[in-house]
Amino acid sequence: MAFTEKLLTVPPPIEVAGRHIKRYHVTADPSGIAPEVQDAAHAVLPTLLPEPDGTPPATFVVLHRGGDDGAYLNVYSWVWDNVLHFRGAAAGQPVLGCPDRDPTHFVPVERPWIGCVWELPPIQHERDAWVRHLLAPDTPDLDAYLVDSLPEGTTGDRA
Repeated sequence: MAFTEKLLTVPPPIEVAGRHIKRYHVTADPSGIAPEVQDAAHAVLPTLLPEPDGTPPATFVVLHRGGDDGAYLNVYSWVWDNVLHFRGAAAGQPVLGCPDRDPTHFVPVERPWIGCVWELPPIQHERDAWVRHLLAPDTPDLDAYLVDSLPEGTTGDRA
């Protein structure tokens, strides 16, 4: 099987449990991720967020719809001022502990995996945006960070 990049879209940020959530969607389907899969991911999201610790309450998520029944939610939250906290959930992927093949039935994944090749591109951008808007300036600017997202396009070939 030849490797193919997937499509990356950037829905607007949302607020969940007092945290600002930047969103990235990854799929090979040009029509995007089905609303019921997105809604199911949003429903499990509060269980994957860390407790507040004084760090500006910002998180970015990558919701990936696989080519089979699988759907994956990677939740990266800023904590301890400059540390990225990770939790993940999956749906429709029995090998990861999912009880069925339903892509809306998300369960937490307790493996030390932070993402696959299609899910990783936002991490570098988000690291640089966090430094640019919250760590480097004399006055941190959470609003500027929230609107600074990796541009839509493909998951790779961005150089």
